[in-house]
Amino acid sequence: MSIQISIVIPLFNEEESLPVLMQWIEDTLKNKFSYEVIFVDDGSKDNSWKVLNELAAKYPQVKGIRFRRNYGKSAALNEGFKAVNGEVVVTMDADLQDSPEEIPELYEMVTDKAYDLVSGWKKKRYDPISKTIPSKFFNKVTSIVSGIKLHDFNCGLKAYNAEVVKSIEIYGEMHRYIPVIAKKAGFDKIGEKVVSHQARKFGTTKFGLERFINGFLDLLSIIFVTRFGNSPMHLFGTIGILSFLAGFFMTIYILGEKMYRIAQQQPFRDVVDQPLFYLALLVIVIGVQLFLAGFLGELVSRNNRARSKYEVRERV
Repeated sequence: MSIQISIVIPLFNEEESLPVLMQWIEDTLKNKFSYEVIFVDDGSKDNSWKVLNELAAKYPQVKGIRFRRNYGKSAALNEGFKAVNGEVVVTMDADLQDSPEEIPELYEMVTDKAYDLVSGWKKKRYDPISKTIPSKFFNKVTSIVSGIKLHDFNCGLKAYNAEVVKSIEIYGEMHRYIPVIAKKAGFDKIGEKVVSHQARKFGTTKFGLERFINGFLDLLSIIFVTRFGNSPMHLFGTIGILSFLAGFFMTIYILGEKMYRIAQQQPFRDVVDQPLFYLALLVIVIGVQLFLAGFLGELVSRNNRARSKYEVRERV
């Protein structure tokens, strides 16, 4: 029998939560759906892997993947996506803050309403303010930049058509921007569902200052990749030309002023004695370098596109 739902759950030091979470999933889905649960242990230091082995012996739906060290949530999701066999893929966190009771409706939105991706929206959250404020900032900026109208890009509870997860690759902190990556890959029917958010029962949050910084850097990366990844000349070339022209017109102004003063028999300064000349020279050099960077980027991009394997949706 084919599997209807694959649930991918990345985890790090969640030994207390795992039995409760698996029982919750079983109570929600048993006798209703065929499903598998793929736990990805991201280098836990506690007894999480031992608990997963016990769960695998008790529940035939459970599969486990264990990293040698902690690589991050994006790596865990990416590896989990490779192992799924279900028609619909659901991701959720292992800390019991995501409710498995949302899964049936998420599955229905993907299968019956033909969404490529459905993202959860934790409208009411039980996280500390140090986590909610940066999250709101990133969500607003990402929505504006990407044109995807979502309130919570980073919600761990999402549902995908299996074709989506087999067509994308995520790394770094890019799990925050999976909807943006999916849209760039051609999956643009993206929906949202308000989901319940539970207070953490065990352990502590893994959110820290480094995740805020990395998230911001990845936001800049995703902006550049989605807008200029295939045409870097449009960015670097435009800025380079504007910089070159600014320096050129400053130079014309300096020379014109000198010639005017000579014609009017007024005192004048040598061009090389004016700080503005060196500023104009610097701006011209920067403009040329940016243009060349765009040109080289364009050559690399075209070479990569020539070797790319384009995703063919169907043939007649």
